[in-house]
Amino acid sequence: MAEELEMSTKYQPTEVEAGRYEKWLEMDLFKPNEDPSAEPYSIVIPPPNVTGKLHLGHAWDTTLQDIIIRQKRMQGYDTLWLPGMDHAGIATQAKVEEKLAQDGISRYDLGREKFLEKVWDWKEEYAGNIRDQWAKVGISVDYSRERFTLDEGLNKAVNKVFVDLYNKGLIYRGEYIINWDPKAQTALSDIEVEHKEVNGAFYHMRYPLTDGSGEVEIATTRPETMLGDTAVAVHPEDERYQHLIGKTLTLPLVGRELPIIADDYVEMEFGTGVVKITPAHDPNDFEIGNRHNLTRINVMNNDGTMNDQAGDYAGMERFAARKQIIKDLKEQEYLIKVEDMVHSVGHSERTGVVVEPRLSTQWFVKMGPLSEQALNNQNTENKVNFVPERFEKTFNNWMENVHDWVISRQLWWGHRIPAWYHNETGEIYVGEAAPEDAENWSQDNDVLDTWFSSALWPFSTMGWPDIDAGDFKRYFPTSTLVTGYDIIFFWVSRMIFQSLEFTDERPFKHVLIHGLIRDEQGRKMSKSLGNGIDPMEVIDQYGADALRWFLSNGSAPGQDVRFSYEKMDAAWNFINKIWNASRYVIMNLEDFKYEDINLTGEKGIADKWILARLNEVIGQVTDLFEKFEFGEAGRALYKFIWDDYCDWYIEMSKEILFNGTDEEKNTTRSVLVHVLDQTLRLLHPIMPFVTEEIWENMPHVGESLVVAAYPEPEEDFDDSIAISNMDMLIELIRAVRTIRAEVNRPLSKPIDILIKAKSDQEKAFLTENSSFIERFCNPETLRIDTEIDVPDEVKTAVVSGAELFLPLAGLVDVDEEIGRLEKELDKWSKEIKRVEGKLANEKFVQNAPEKVVEEERSKGEEYRQRHAAVSEQLEKLKGLKGA
Repeated sequence: MAEELEMSTKYQPTEVEAGRYEKWLEMDLFKPNEDPSAEPYSIVIPPPNVTGKLHLGHAWDTTLQDIIIRQKRMQGYDTLWLPGMDHAGIATQAKVEEKLAQDGISRYDLGREKFLEKVWDWKEEYAGNIRDQWAKVGISVDYSRERFTLDEGLNKAVNKVFVDLYNKGLIYRGEYIINWDPKAQTALSDIEVEHKEVNGAFYHMRYPLTDGSGEVEIATTRPETMLGDTAVAVHPEDERYQHLIGKTLTLPLVGRELPIIADDYVEMEFGTGVVKITPAHDPNDFEIGNRHNLTRINVMNNDGTMNDQAGDYAGMERFAARKQIIKDLKEQEYLIKVEDMVHSVGHSERTGVVVEPRLSTQWFVKMGPLSEQALNNQNTENKVNFVPERFEKTFNNWMENVHDWVISRQLWWGHRIPAWYHNETGEIYVGEAAPEDAENWSQDNDVLDTWFSSALWPFSTMGWPDIDAGDFKRYFPTSTLVTGYDIIFFWVSRMIFQSLEFTDERPFKHVLIHGLIRDEQGRKMSKSLGNGIDPMEVIDQYGADALRWFLSNGSAPGQDVRFSYEKMDAAWNFINKIWNASRYVIMNLEDFKYEDINLTGEKGIADKWILARLNEVIGQVTDLFEKFEFGEAGRALYKFIWDDYCDWYIEMSKEILFNGTDEEKNTTRSVLVHVLDQTLRLLHPIMPFVTEEIWENMPHVGESLVVAAYPEPEEDFDDSIAISNMDMLIELIRAVRTIRAEVNRPLSKPIDILIKAKSDQEKAFLTENSSFIERFCNPETLRIDTEIDVPDEVKTAVVSGAELFLPLAGLVDVDEEIGRLEKELDKWSKEIKRVEGKLANEKFVQNAPEKVVEEERSKGEEYRQRHAAVSEQLEKLKGLKGA
């Protein structure tokens, strides 16, 4: 098989991956099989923003989804993995505006339509980059169904949802305190605000009573907002200030009269117990203002500068105005003291600037009924299953405490709000299309929050609101969503309540939550720390399969993972081990073909054992995949491939391939090929490129591993006796190697080996397979029996079913050997005590599965036998020393 021998002597990921993805696409392997008898399984990709490169978090996210969908595809499900991208309103508009600013151009210079043309150009460029990166990672999405949150179909869905919610009274327009981003000049929802601890100050000021009878002390962290004060409040039961209620104060620097009002909101114990009320610049003050019918005075422009209501400070940037106000208060003797403090300040998640709470007219979603519906659904069979379960509590807590959602954004890039205002009467019209006499109406200039359209993603991408759309009927609700815990609030929650409201279905059955990727020191990756890792550069160095292996094995569900190049080296080494093992198999097949595989003939212990172990690992991996425990599945695969298949079975196969009969050789080749084939199938969802490359170079049937059948255990190969016998043989060989190392006796030098079998059964097995002992242990003489005369100076080991004695006269330090045996005796004593304690526990014996209890009893018996054997040898050595 000359073609097979062309496999490189070392795993070269660049060569292996070149052109492979394009070939899969040409073969149309990633589309649903559309078999009506097959069970559908669908995933929608969390759409990345069209703002730049994909990061390691994206690579992790998409790798986990690809692992799931590839396995389900191989298991015969009718799988759909739907790709797409998000327009990312604020982020994308900010990027394009920054780019234009380099040429001295603003969006206002271009106008709305021309500016949007520029943004669409940006989108096309970066969407192409993202597709290139998806290809490099190897994700098996159906590109024929790719969607974009601003495409025509999704816009139709967005407009319908807005109009329906409006008609139900769940969307309203109102004047409220919102989070305002002065840089992007748009409203933000609560979860688009990051709170950071910063150095600040409490500014203590005196507000004089208008009648000259005294003053009150007030403290604030935002003195620039005092220009918008319209009252001062005290608690109605605060005896210190009851005599002042109803009186007025004079606002320093401004001269406006402020009423002193009583309100339960004020905390008597906090500060001076007197609070300034600024209804246009604080959410709590806004509510107090509503209760007391106070005027709302907004003193700030959209860009964070002070407006005409700010008097002498008009036109000043807000923080510059703060400095000047403090200076003026001090000069006019209104400033009492400045108290330094560290406090939590909201910052825009997108632009990083300090958020300004301010009065604004915006569109809101009334969250009460929607959140109640979502919470109630979690108590039904139709609930969304969070993996790990603890994140359901995170979801519930947010839903229980959610505020109304501000959905309007003062941007041009996004879904324009489907509301029109009559040019003369000001009447509001909300509809999926413009009014018939459109010339008399002006559409709202604002767009919807990006998350408003993303919340519809699982069903809008499937063709909804056309409920007869094929994909919607076939693949919705989706099966699994994979995403990070950082967007449970932003996205997961909103998809759930919107889906329940508009489809009466959960959007997905399971949501698999993963953590964040951190650097080796456990720090979050960020531009400021300069510790970010480009996944494309990692792939260039190690290959996509190595990165995917690391990402799938990095942590348990919900946990963060630390990236390190040492782990990437280990991933590459593992694949290289698989590569070399596969080369060995292929190079030793001669003219062996797939049709020659015959597993019905006489099999040796190694054959029986590896086939039984294959059954076990297929069962383990399939079960662990079902639980989304990919790290545990990876560990099971790693142990089977590295230890069982490569280090033991392949090494044992050499004995047969070099010295066996033709029939034995055929059986060995059959087992080598079958186990490798099945192992490659198990590995394929995690490392698709290298598995496909190897599979194509060995005897196989089928067009691609992508659509090959996923392994299932074969009952005929179950063999617990072969597993226990092989465990004994491996343990024995390892014990010989360990003793050789202890006495510095290399394998090249023969050594006498005595094996005392526990019974005739073990004796027969070890005798029958003595060729393996000879190959791996290099004995000068080998004796296997149930009774053996043991020389005085020996190294010993107790293994399952046998005792091992290596006569090493002159090489053994009797004192050292006694010390070693005493430690071993102590170890077995503790194990016996542990098992006996477990079996003495009535609850354990009554409640644990019978199989588990029986296993503990078997362990106890084995530990007692080992303890007795070690004790006997120890007494013998002590006696020898005494003599």
